[in-house]
Amino acid sequence: MIRWRRGEVRQVLPSWPGVRLCAVSVPADGESTGEGTGEGTGKSSEASVTCRALAYTDLVGTPEVGDTVLLNTGALDLGLGTGGYALVVALPDRLPVDREGPGHLVKARYTPLQATVQGADEQGSPHHEALRTADGIGGMPVVVADLHSALPAVLAGVRAERPGTRVVNVMLDGGALPAAFSRIVGALREDGLLAGCVTTGQAFGGDLEAVTVHSGLLAARHVLGAQIAVVCQGPGNLGTGTPWGFSGVACGEAINAVAVLGGRPVASLRISEADARSRHRGVSHHSLTAYGRVALAPADVVVPSLPGFFGERVRDQAWHLGERHTLVEVSVQGLEDEVRALPVKVSTMGRGLEEDRAAFLSAAAAGRHAATLIDG
Repeated sequence: MIRWRRGEVRQVLPSWPGVRLCAVSVPADGESTGEGTGEGTGKSSEASVTCRALAYTDLVGTPEVGDTVLLNTGALDLGLGTGGYALVVALPDRLPVDREGPGHLVKARYTPLQATVQGADEQGSPHHEALRTADGIGGMPVVVADLHSALPAVLAGVRAERPGTRVVNVMLDGGALPAAFSRIVGALREDGLLAGCVTTGQAFGGDLEAVTVHSGLLAARHVLGAQIAVVCQGPGNLGTGTPWGFSGVACGEAINAVAVLGGRPVASLRISEADARSRHRGVSHHSLTAYGRVALAPADVVVPSLPGFFGERVRDQAWHLGERHTLVEVSVQGLEDEVRALPVKVSTMGRGLEEDRAAFLSAAAAGRHAATLIDG
């Protein structure tokens, strides 16, 4: 679904770095064009509605109240959980200033909003020589998680075990491509829990850009000085209810990349005690597929020590992963308090800590285990 709308910026809302969030008035009848009557512009149509719209300021400029904006409302009209915004495609009456800069990596390639950035690994980068000669990450623990919402909980677990550890997020491109869409990355960096973000593949906007997850891991280690890396998608993910049609299959590929580079892969299980879909209750079928069939290299699969019948169910579901991997049962004692102490409110699939504790305790347990693997 591709839907275009014209609208008028009515209000600038609280925003975050790289993003301008606006309240935009658009025609309620869905018409996207119109001349003379104001239909489609949102300026004089009596039948209008207001929606929230995101503008990535580096790409389209900075909307102000009164500006006409061209919107893509496809994700908003579909009612996607993470896509609850319209996206500003252009300010047709006020184009942004051209930006000149180094680099020739094109991310979001051959789309109207493709971004040219400097890759840490490309020729001309000050880091090129270091990454050209680097062939490993020296045993660095790397936590691999399906959902972006796991990131803060993983960091809570690291802090519980080893405060002050330097952690870098390596962002895959299975979810949102612009790193700026993630408000939690900025908040975690500001709080000192996250040392940086490397955007890989088609994702862009991190502290460093990399072509692949392999070069992203090398950049995290050798440029940003990571002691632990956390590999996950950006916000949002794609699933079809089939065993193979989901973006989190990249978790298995990431395990392989970590192993190839001489790291210590730590697999975080996607767990839920509240998801209404049976395939995600307990250990998600996504984790069982990614780690059980895609990951060819052995990893430490962290099984959180959850109480009661649910905990037994999780252990039973994870059991067969032990055929290829090492199952490591990790205590969750004290981790809920660490998650509550985070500078961001955790949420996954619209559920917070109170609604789905197991989801966040599982991720935090993976972070706790990774912290025990650091040498020195």
